[in-house]
Amino acid sequence: MKVRAFRVVLQSLPLLLSSAGMARPQGRIVEPADIIVVHGRVYTENPKQPWAQAVAIRHGKITVVGDDPEIERRRGMGTKVINAGGKLVLPGFVDCHIHFMDGSLSLGRVNLEGAKDPSEIQKRLRQYAVEHPGDDWILGRGWNYAMFGPEALPHKKYLDEIFPNRPVFLEGYDEHTYWVNSKALVLAGITRDTPDPPNGTIVRDPQTGEATGALKESAQDLVAKIIPKPSRAEKLLALRAGMRWANQHGITRVHSAGQDFEDLDLFDEMRRRGDLSVRLYIAYFLNPPELRPQDLQAIEHARKKFHDDWIDAEAVKFMVDGVVESHTAAMLEPYSDGPSLKGKLFWEPSKYKAAVVELDKHGLQLFTHAIGDYAVRTALDAYENAETQNHKKGDRRPRIEHIETIAQSDIPRFGKLGVIASMQPLHAYPDSNTLDVWARNAGPDRASRAWAWKSIADAGGRLAFGSDWPVVTLNPWEGMQTAVTRQTSDGKPAAGFVPEQRLTVAQVVEGYTLGAAFAGRREKSEGSLEVDKLADLIVVSQNIFDINPHNIGVTKVVTTIVGGHLVYQADTK
Repeated sequence: MKVRAFRVVLQSLPLLLSSAGMARPQGRIVEPADIIVVHGRVYTENPKQPWAQAVAIRHGKITVVGDDPEIERRRGMGTKVINAGGKLVLPGFVDCHIHFMDGSLSLGRVNLEGAKDPSEIQKRLRQYAVEHPGDDWILGRGWNYAMFGPEALPHKKYLDEIFPNRPVFLEGYDEHTYWVNSKALVLAGITRDTPDPPNGTIVRDPQTGEATGALKESAQDLVAKIIPKPSRAEKLLALRAGMRWANQHGITRVHSAGQDFEDLDLFDEMRRRGDLSVRLYIAYFLNPPELRPQDLQAIEHARKKFHDDWIDAEAVKFMVDGVVESHTAAMLEPYSDGPSLKGKLFWEPSKYKAAVVELDKHGLQLFTHAIGDYAVRTALDAYENAETQNHKKGDRRPRIEHIETIAQSDIPRFGKLGVIASMQPLHAYPDSNTLDVWARNAGPDRASRAWAWKSIADAGGRLAFGSDWPVVTLNPWEGMQTAVTRQTSDGKPAAGFVPEQRLTVAQVVEGYTLGAAFAGRREKSEGSLEVDKLADLIVVSQNIFDINPHNIGVTKVVTTIVGGHLVYQADTK
């Protein structure tokens, strides 16, 4: 009897091991997965295994990518099972250009996006004031130049009509022009005699010299500096809301291009508490006119303290020009609608070049905001000079952010110099702001090379995509649809806006995943669904490879996993 009982135990052992998750493929004991995603259409971004059915995750990393039976063998008693139900599974998306604190705070302020005219803006402001009574500042953002007709600039009169005694400060959608009322101008001490600050313009009435309420570029600082700052607790609440919003749209990492470096300690606190659900690559914003010793000290201190998979601070952001709509982007030739205007560089070229050389020598990654064709050329020249001066030392991967227009001769330089084109597809959305203001100001020749991402890629350049949130929504699906169609959601223009720059769905997915990881110097650990890479992945509502591209923008995220943790699950009831 004892012998028989022993045999029964031996015969049952494989089953017991399997039920405990101790699968033994090829004679090896394999520990059970923490999470398995099964029954999916897994698009991996791995050319050696482009598609799969399922993924296994353990200790925050991907352990197996394969078919359902293979992954099921990793199921143990404690394994969480996510049934994708045949839906598309993708690597987690990276937003390569974002202002995360600003975007997070904006979620609790008045939103003017999509308003048609000043009347609708006033309606939204009145409603906000009813919901937020008092005499404190009204803050908001999202208006665009086309909302104000041919003038393309806001005026304080629309705000004074409803807020004669309550200060108002409204950020334009692009964060380059701001709109204030008379009360705000008085509190800031701005009069007809106030001089324009460096790299800024107080827009004035040509007859009286009085400020109109529009403040371009750094002139907004004159008002912003007197607005009460949010408390630490308010910032933390906003950041948590911002991360939930990002995860809901499939964002698992962001590249911060300014305004977040100062809050590194807040992100660090969230990490210690286990509250981080978005990975962060944060750039130091370097103000003109030059690189100072204290800048280097701050950069190096942060770099030593924050350099892991969750918070990384080894990048520096320059801004060398403004935007086309307000004529502050730096152009090689005059604006089409203003023969005396070419914009100007915010940095003196020699000081910008010197700063690029020095920071490049330290192995830091450099981001440069450059929108006009002269600014883009200036950035390319500075990067080429740094390569020559520093003899190609290190893993540079310098980046240019935005690149809204570019000289034809500069397009191949991205590939030649290894400069990454970090662009924001939704900025090219061909609405009235783009077609009636941007294209008018740029003129037909420059507009023919508007957001020339395909030309840059065809010439060997690497693309990385983002949003510039809160400039536009961080929802990547709307940006993806724009990149593939070059049309509005209702199919305009019929032929597309510069249609030769359309990309395939696969190209755009790469720009938000593996290309984005490359742009952040993390393609060895992120950006694709491969064994030993970080377990950042999403399940989405529809297969964007198979549908009409004009429907990509309505894609919803069903599940978001970051570092092997389920951080978002849609309510499917």
